[in-house]
Order: sequence, then C-alpha cells, then structure tokens
Amino acid sequence: MNGKHISNLGLKGAEIGVALKAAELRETAGLERDEILNELRGVQQRPGEYVGGVYGDLADMLLARQANDELHAADALREHALSYKVYGGNLIEPGALAQMNTAMRLPIARAGALMPDAHVGYGLPIGGVLATEGAVIPYGVGVDIGCSMRLSVYPLAPDRLDSRGAVALLQKHTRFGAGVGWDKRERLDHEVLDDADWDTLPLLRHLYDKAVTQLGTSGSGNHFAEFGTFTLPAPMSGLEAGTYLALLTHSGSRGFGAQVAGHFTNLAERLHPTLDASAKKLAWLNLDSEEGQNYWTAMNLAGRYALANHEQIHQRIARALDTEVALEVSNSHNLAWKQQVDGRELIVHRKGATPAAAGQLGLIPGSMADPAYLVRGKGEAAALESASHGAGRQLGRKAAERAIAKKDVQAYLNERGVTLIGGGIDEAPQAYKRVEQVIAAQTELVDVLGQFQPQVVRMDSGSEDI
Repeated sequence: MNGKHISNLGLKGAEIGVALKAAELRETAGLERDEILNELRGVQQRPGEYVGGVYGDLADMLLARQANDELHAADALREHALSYKVYGGNLIEPGALAQMNTAMRLPIARAGALMPDAHVGYGLPIGGVLATEGAVIPYGVGVDIGCSMRLSVYPLAPDRLDSRGAVALLQKHTRFGAGVGWDKRERLDHEVLDDADWDTLPLLRHLYDKAVTQLGTSGSGNHFAEFGTFTLPAPMSGLEAGTYLALLTHSGSRGFGAQVAGHFTNLAERLHPTLDASAKKLAWLNLDSEEGQNYWTAMNLAGRYALANHEQIHQRIARALDTEVALEVSNSHNLAWKQQVDGRELIVHRKGATPAAAGQLGLIPGSMADPAYLVRGKGEAAALESASHGAGRQLGRKAAERAIAKKDVQAYLNERGVTLIGGGIDEAPQAYKRVEQVIAAQTELVDVLGQFQPQVVRMDSGSEDI
C-alpha cells in the first residue's frame, strides 16, 4: 500500500496520510491490499460506522469534510439573481444595484425591490427591500435598528415661533451625537424601559443602562430635529387645510441598537463561514434557531425603543410650546417584518425603506434644507408594500467633504431661509439626491398628502462643521 493507492480512492490532503497509517495496521493484521481498499471505500461511504475503530481518525476527518460540504451547499449563492423591481433606476448608482443583485442570489431570498433613494450600504443597500423565508439578516435591518421618523403638527400658525425661539427649544430639549445622553438629573422615563424583554438576554441586560441614559436623544450622521412649516392641501384627521407650525425628527435606537446589530451580525457570520465573500454582510440567522429568536426579540425591542426616543422629544417640545398636537405620524424604516407575500409568510427587511401598505401613512424627508413629505401608501405588491425613506445620498460622506465648499452650503441654506445648529459638510444638501425627483419616481407606491419645509434644523456636528 502506498499514497497513490489511497489518493486513487478520492481521499484528499491530510486524509491520505491518516488512511495510509490505518492501512499499514490492517496489513500488519494480515489483510490483503484489495481487502483494505474495500474497507477504505466503506469508510468513505459510511464514516459514521467507523468512528472509534482503527479507521476512527479517518472517519472523523471525513465526517468533518461532509459537514463542511453540506454547510457550503446550504450557503451557496444562486447562479443568477431573482428578478426584482427597481424604482427610479436612473437615480441609482451601479454599486447599489450590484449589492441588491447579490442579496437576490441568497438561498433564503424570495422577493425584493429597490427604492429610488437607494445607495451603497453594508450588505443590503440603503433603500433595499428583501423578503426571505424562515431567516432574518441583521445587516438587512441595519446598524441603527428601528431608525424612524416622527412628525408633530401643531394647531398653531408658523409665525407663532420665531427662529430664536426655535433654536432655544431645540437646544434645551434635544441632544445629539455618538455616545451622548442626559445626565442623571435630566433623564427621561418611558414604559419601554419597563419592557420585560430587557431581562430575556444577558446582552439586553448589559445594554439597559446605556438605553436609560440615551432615551430621548438622537445620534450623529443624518439624524435631526427640525422646526418648520407643514402645508396640508386638504383636510385630514380633523385638521383643516392650511399651513401650520410642525416638528419633524429622525432618530433611531442609539448605542443600544448599534451594539445589538454588531453582536448578531458577528454571530451570523460565524454561523456561515463558507458564505461567498461578496455576501458576507448578508449572513443570516434561522428564525427556528435560538440565535434567530434572540435577535428577533432584541430587534423588536430596539424598534420600540427608537419610537420611544421620538415620543420623548415630541412630548417635551409640545409641553414647552404649551400646545396639543393636531396631527402626528411616525414610521420605522430599519426593521424586518413578518408579512404575507403571495400567500406565504416571509420576513421583509426594509433597510432604509418606508412601509407603504395601502392607506398607511409615512414620512419621506429630503435634506436639512429641502422638503419632507407626508405620504399615504398604495400597497404596491411589486415593491413589497414599500417606499423610499428619504432622498438618498448621491455623495458618500468623505466624497462630500472633498467636493462641497462651505460657502456653497451656506448659500443654499440662506436661499431657503434655514437656520442650522450643528451639521457638517457630510450632511450638506448637495450630498443628497433631489427629493422631488425621488418622490416623482414612486408615484406607483405612495400619494403625497402634505409637505414640510424645514426652517430651524439641529443635527450633530460633522467632522467639518458648516
């Protein structure tokens, strides 16, 4: 017996040396070459029957290879992407399309759509909508789990609050920036902090104190709080047609959600080590697994927490204005939902996409100086009942800082009468697509009901302040 005899059986690498050692023992026991080769064929075909015996080491190696092959097969991407509808394709960069094509090659993918604000993200593009079966993708939801919008329209004329008053209110009642929270004397309270799900996982218990500190605050990047004018062309929800003072906010689940996303994304990647490198950030968790159920619990808690952040901000502002809210609308755009699609339950991920079921209200903002729109969904099946979540970037943050001059941003703001607190070049209006074009590209998806025009805007300071 020699290595050539062994390799002819189809054994590979280190398996050959291990098999040869076992064969030598069998030769010593008096077996002929053909008898040993037949035994080795048996080990190859039924390795589980040979564990612990003279062929035990080889059987272990073959079982490990078999498990790896099965894992690789389960993680293998489709040869071709499933078809999906693209809205506003002329507004979408090739990189976002490439990312969506990769997502639609996942073995768990069943349907998808790409919104007109789409641009490159981690894993699933921002503006991507992906339906999967029996599995959830942490990065298909995104880092800022439950990132959401909220609008409060007050029964007040826009001139009830001047620019100085608006600045003072935003500075007093909002907080922005990575890691920023309220000090102990200022901390807010909300029923979400009493949610039983905080005690279901060690990770959630660990993040509880951070969540308490940051409740009612906003992060960095494109998060904002804006006073402006809201124009309602026709009566709605008891509010007469007209122009009103309004508050619009964009925020998410803060450091709590970001750490949940990071933890479960790393876990998903470890569970799918053979997944193609192009799809690494699309690693998933099966919903019938403990890991999948744990993420689902944490994700939904983060979504509720994000909405609570908005509620706290809006309640503080309404009290400070000494007024009621005549119309309020909110929606989340970084979550996964269980949804019926073509008669079966799928998991619909909306990463930077707004739910737009028939009759459902949503908010689609532009930039710090451009309009935001109150919309009503049409329930378009091809879009998985979704719409865009904003204008969408046309320049990445670094590219914006290199390409856009401060004087041009300030001129843009001045022309529109916008006062900015904080904000950076990376969030300049010129870094975003024209929201009017994005809205025009999704008339199949939503009807526009009203328009918000920002006047005083607060954001975190970017790496280069405007």
